[in-house]
Amino acid sequence: MSKQGVILLNLGSPDSTQVSDVRKYLGEFLMDGRVLDAPFAIRWFLVNCLILPKRPKQSAEAYSKIWLDDGSPLILTSIAQQKALAEQVDVPVALGMRYGSPSTEGALQELLDQGVDDVFIVPMYPHYAMSSYETAVVHLMESVRKLKPDLKTTLMPPFYQDPDYIAALVERSRADLVEGSYDKLVFSFHGIPQRHLVKGDPSHSHCMTTPDCCNTCHPAHATCYRHQCAMTVEKFVAALNIPKDKYMITFQSRLGREPWLHPYTDQTLEKLAEEGHKRVKVICASFTADCLETLEEIAQEGRDTFIEAGGEDLHQIPCVNEHPKFIEFLRNKVTAWQSGAYETAHATPPAYVAK
Repeated sequence: MSKQGVILLNLGSPDSTQVSDVRKYLGEFLMDGRVLDAPFAIRWFLVNCLILPKRPKQSAEAYSKIWLDDGSPLILTSIAQQKALAEQVDVPVALGMRYGSPSTEGALQELLDQGVDDVFIVPMYPHYAMSSYETAVVHLMESVRKLKPDLKTTLMPPFYQDPDYIAALVERSRADLVEGSYDKLVFSFHGIPQRHLVKGDPSHSHCMTTPDCCNTCHPAHATCYRHQCAMTVEKFVAALNIPKDKYMITFQSRLGREPWLHPYTDQTLEKLAEEGHKRVKVICASFTADCLETLEEIAQEGRDTFIEAGGEDLHQIPCVNEHPKFIEFLRNKVTAWQSGAYETAHATPPAYVAK
């Protein structure tokens, strides 16, 4: 009989706030061809000659503002999620990070050492993007081919509009969204370059081409990050009956000078304050665990930007983290897989070749 196991995948974090550890982490992250998808020689020059000489020190200072006594908030929360899920299922659960520790290969080896030959892969990304969901899964499958090519695998698809996930997001946020407690609700998603949408469109003729492309039904939506973000918001606001004039969608964490998905979060927060909005709540719904981008970029830097522009209070609503409803959502997915509700998938998601 086969032995089943689950592997949770997330992005990763530096091992410490030391500049050397941050430089190592950033080097691995930025040299990923699905993050900076320029030709290798250009990517190497950008990363090693323009970014790594200065960026690690700046990032180390940012990490130091959110670092906990026991380590990285992202890693600690991910471990808490892993343990909480393991307590509710009858199969081993491993945790792997795309970059840094604990490594993806190490997590896979942990399951193999226990005799696991049937794995349920759970990318902890609600939305599909080549720089998050795709690279994590492709990286894992490279380890599978290296360590056990005949391993049986099943991949959980993006869950951006899954009713149980939306319910978890709503329950996590409900207490922070009492009527009258905010002037505007901002859904801040991690940004990606606009051209990633076009690159990820199998038809190469819909995303960023068709008018109102995100709301025009098309197969490209299966891998369209912007569409999936919009669907998460649509389901969320419907569940809480939030009027259209009370919320908006923005994108954060852009890098470089090329156009990224907009409107940009930092510019929007400043504009909202200048327009007289005094109280803003922010949900970072592209993350399932609080991290640098939520705890420092939004809760600290974003709040400072908002207040300096005339706002009075900005509150970042915590991610689902290890909220019981989110763990319940994960447990239900594992149970569905065990019952045969998912098709076995040996192939990775569409593998876009960096050009």
